[in-house]
Amino acid sequence: MSHLDEVSRRVEATIAQGVIAPMNELLIALSDDAELSREDRYVQQQRLRTAIAHHGHHRAEEREQAEKARLAQLTRGGSIL
Repeated sequence: MSHLDEVSRRVEATIAQGVIAPMNELLIALSDDAELSREDRYVQQQRLRTAIAHHGHHRAEEREQAEKARLAQLTRGGSIL
């Protein structure tokens, strides 16, 4: 297995976890990976950046929905209980 294949699988596994901290750590580690070409390193880092951005948007939507549900629960008949 080539180093690029190994890195690609590691990126996939990290993204699948859905946890930002390991994604950021791998993003930084890839910056120092001299075995990858600049283009390959960029592609893998972009995959991580995109996953991080999507994760952030998803979390914001979840918070917004939770706030709407909370407000709906607190409000009945147009007034806050």
